[in-house]
Amino acid sequence: MDLAVLWFGIVAFFFVGYFVLDGFDFGVGMALPFLGRDDVDRRVMINTIGPIWDLNETWVIVAGAALFAAFPEWYATLFSGFYLALLLILLALIVRGVSFEYRHQRDSARWKKWFDGMITVGSALPAFLWGVAFANIVQGVALDAHYDYTGSFFDLLNPYALLGGLTTLLLFFTHGAVFLSLKTDGDLRLRARRLASRSGAAAIVVAAVFLGWTAVAHFSVAFLVLALLAAVALVASWVANLHGAEGWSFAFMAATIALAVVSLFAALFPNVMPSSPNPENSLTIANASSSQTTLTVMTWVAGFSLPLILVYQGWTYWVFRKRVTREHIPDHPVEAEAPSVVA
Repeated sequence: MDLAVLWFGIVAFFFVGYFVLDGFDFGVGMALPFLGRDDVDRRVMINTIGPIWDLNETWVIVAGAALFAAFPEWYATLFSGFYLALLLILLALIVRGVSFEYRHQRDSARWKKWFDGMITVGSALPAFLWGVAFANIVQGVALDAHYDYTGSFFDLLNPYALLGGLTTLLLFFTHGAVFLSLKTDGDLRLRARRLASRSGAAAIVVAAVFLGWTAVAHFSVAFLVLALLAAVALVASWVANLHGAEGWSFAFMAATIALAVVSLFAALFPNVMPSSPNPENSLTIANASSSQTTLTVMTWVAGFSLPLILVYQGWTYWVFRKRVTREHIPDHPVEAEAPSVVA
């Protein structure tokens, strides 16, 4: 049971990493139509995440693999019951990835407009649906005695879940706008800061309603403390952005998303997938986990590999730490050496 609890925390850690890192990638993609006044602006925006977006996206693959190995019952119920929603997320991520690689293959305004639109949609849809999925997990879904989901796709689109989706959408949008103000310069940097102020104000209101609803329906001391810390960090990020402290604003926004995700896992504990309205059918850490032998082997592997992953991630961000400006964009687009970077 102790190792199962440990792996519940490790799975939460991987989802925290994914939402914090790919969250601002989503935000940059969603901000394209709001900040990209011309093709050079849009190329600057895409280049801020060009070297790192695919690395950030691998966190969800690792999270899914950890979920499959540590909690196979949870994985099976989640991926079968939420099949359509997760398929839509997957298709959106594919469309977004393909668009990053193909938009610069032809020097045609119409060609680039189509792929820019797919980047925006491919960023907004996962940002919304991840919130819907996690809100449903916390709220509880209809499970039978075999832990099979008995509802439909449209049952997942309930008011609480839709509010959760809107919350993650606004948080990621703001996260991306703050990231752009941190990674660009000149007029684009100022416009990104103003956009972050407006979207941040909306995110504060929506997130407060969602966290308040969650606190009433799924109260626990741990959740309440973490939710309050997330709220404080979100307000601090908004204030820092107003004062032009972009680094602090980004750090506080990352802390907001991390604390919000951890608070949802705290609201779940000790369940991993509550059953509503039949609590006796709920999946818990105990009945959804793998054997102790499996968890022991996984723990040794994670103890060796996790530090390497973190070091490599930190090194990558250090290498690509400088701002991207319009001066870095050539007059005529050319194919970049690295496939993930738009020239």
